[in-house]
Amino acid sequence: MPDHAPAFATHKSPLKIKTALLSVSDKTGIVELAKDLAAKGVALISTGGTAKILRENGLAVRDVAEITGSPEMMDGRVKTLHPKIHGGLLALRDYRQHAKDMQDNKIEAIDLLVVNLYPFQQTIEKGADYDLAVENIDIGGPAMIRAAAKNHGYVAVVTDPQDYETIIEEMAGEGVSFDTRQRLAAKAFAKTASYDLAIATWFGGERGDDNAAGIMGEKIQDLRYGENPHQRAAFYRAGQSRAGVTTARQIQGKALSYNNINDTDAAFELVAELDRKTPAVAIIKHANPCGVAMGKNLLEAYGLALRSDPVSAFGGIVAVNQKLDADAAREMVKIFTEVVIAPEASEEAIAVFAAKKNLRLLITGGLPDPAAPGEMIKQVAGGFLHQSRDNGRITEKDLEIVTQKAPNAGQMRDLLFAFQIAKHVKSNAIVYVKDGASVGIGAGQMSRLDSSRIAARKAEDAAEAAGLGQSLAIGSVVASDAFFPFPDGLLAAAEAGAEAVIQPGGSIKDKDVIAAADEAGLAMVFTGMRHFRH
Repeated sequence: MPDHAPAFATHKSPLKIKTALLSVSDKTGIVELAKDLAAKGVALISTGGTAKILRENGLAVRDVAEITGSPEMMDGRVKTLHPKIHGGLLALRDYRQHAKDMQDNKIEAIDLLVVNLYPFQQTIEKGADYDLAVENIDIGGPAMIRAAAKNHGYVAVVTDPQDYETIIEEMAGEGVSFDTRQRLAAKAFAKTASYDLAIATWFGGERGDDNAAGIMGEKIQDLRYGENPHQRAAFYRAGQSRAGVTTARQIQGKALSYNNINDTDAAFELVAELDRKTPAVAIIKHANPCGVAMGKNLLEAYGLALRSDPVSAFGGIVAVNQKLDADAAREMVKIFTEVVIAPEASEEAIAVFAAKKNLRLLITGGLPDPAAPGEMIKQVAGGFLHQSRDNGRITEKDLEIVTQKAPNAGQMRDLLFAFQIAKHVKSNAIVYVKDGASVGIGAGQMSRLDSSRIAARKAEDAAEAAGLGQSLAIGSVVASDAFFPFPDGLLAAAEAGAEAVIQPGGSIKDKDVIAAADEAGLAMVFTGMRHFRH
C-alpha cells in the first residue's frame, strides 16, 4: 500500500461492490435493484422513505443514523452530511493514510451510491410558493453524488434508474468496469450542474436579476449530423418539462434528424397557439409555416393548409392540435412528408401511416401552453444571449382600431388568427389569411415590402395550383409581425387584395401609414405588441 495518493490510472480494475447506500426521491425500480444487490451479498444502507419502502419489501437495511451515530435532525435537512458517510465515499482505498483514517475513525467503505435528488424543477413547475421551492433544494444528495463521482476509481455512482440494470449486469461478471464508473461519474456531475443551474435560474427569476443563466441537458440521442453533414450534433433534454418534440413518443419512422427536430418543434409550438376547440393544422418547412388553417375537422384544415403553398409543403412537417384521425391521415400520406406530430392519434390513423415506413409519427400526449414562461438562449461568439420565451398573447380587447373603417366580425377573427401565425414566422413576416386559413406567407426578408410582395405572389401561385381564377389574397386580411415603417408594404398588401390589416404600430410614420390605409379603404388595428422572430 503506497504512502502517497495514487493516480486514478492504477484503479481501472473492475469494482466489486460490498456496500451500497441507497437514498432516492424517485423510487422507480429501487426495490428491484435492492433485491438484486442483496441477493449478491451487498450490505444495504439507506435513509428515510427509501429505507422504509425497502423494509416493507422484506429487505435488511441499516439506517444512515446507525452508521454515523447521529440521528436525522432538522426535519431531515441533516442526515448524510457526516464524515462516516463522506469518508466512506471519498477514501482512496489503497492509500495508506486514508486506510489508517478509516480504521481510526471506524469508517466503512461505500462502493455504490444510488441517489437522485429532491424534485426541485418539478416543484416550481407546479407553481410552488417560495418556501416550498427553497425546501426542495437538495443539499446532502448533491454533496454525496459529487463525492462519489470524484472518487469513481473506487466508487460507482448512479443517479438515473435507467442505469440500474447496467450495475447488476456488470456485477454478475468481474465487477463494475472503470469505463462504466467513469461514464456514470460524468453523468452525475452533469446532473448536479443541471440541478444547481435550475436553482440559480429560479432565484434570478424571483429577483429579476439574471446574474447567471445557462442551459444544461441530458442527452437523448446522438444525431447523424447537424444542419449539414460536416457538423456534429446531438439531441438533449433540458430543464422544463414541456409537451413537444422532446417528450414525444415516436410511433414509427426512421430516426429524427437535427433539422427534423428543429422544424417539428416550430410546427407544434405554432399549432398549440391556436384555438384548441377548433381543428387546426400547420405545415412547416425550414422552420417557417407554409400553410396554417382551421376547419370543421382535421381533414378540412389539412386541405386548406396544403392549398396555401402545396409546392413548399412537399417534404415538410405537419402538426395538428387534436387527435389525429384516419381521414386526415389518409390525405397526409398522399404527398411526401417528413414528420407528423399530434397530441394523440387513433389506431386507424396509426395503421394508415404504417404503410409509409419512413414517415415519422410523433405523439406528445398533450399540447404546450403558449402562455407559459420559459427561457431562450442563442449562442454568439464568446457568449450567449438570454431572454424569456415570447409568450405574449393578443386578444380582441387588446386591439386598437386606428382607421376610419373598422373590421367586421369575420375579419376580426381572421386578423387575430393571422397575427398568431405571424408570431411563428421568421421576420420580416407578412401573413395573408382568409376564412380561417393562410393564403400567402412571406418570411425572413430583409425588407417588409419584399415579404409583402412574396406573400402576395404565394397567394397567386396557390390560386393557380387550385385552378382558381383570381388570387387567394382577394378579400383577405394581412398581418405584419412588426410595424410598417412606410406605407409601401401596406399598399402592396392592398394591391394584392387585402381588406384589413393587423400590425403592432409604434412607427414614427404611423400617421402616414394610417392615412394610406384610410385612402385605400382598409380597416386596420394596432396590437401594441411586436413578434420579431430571428
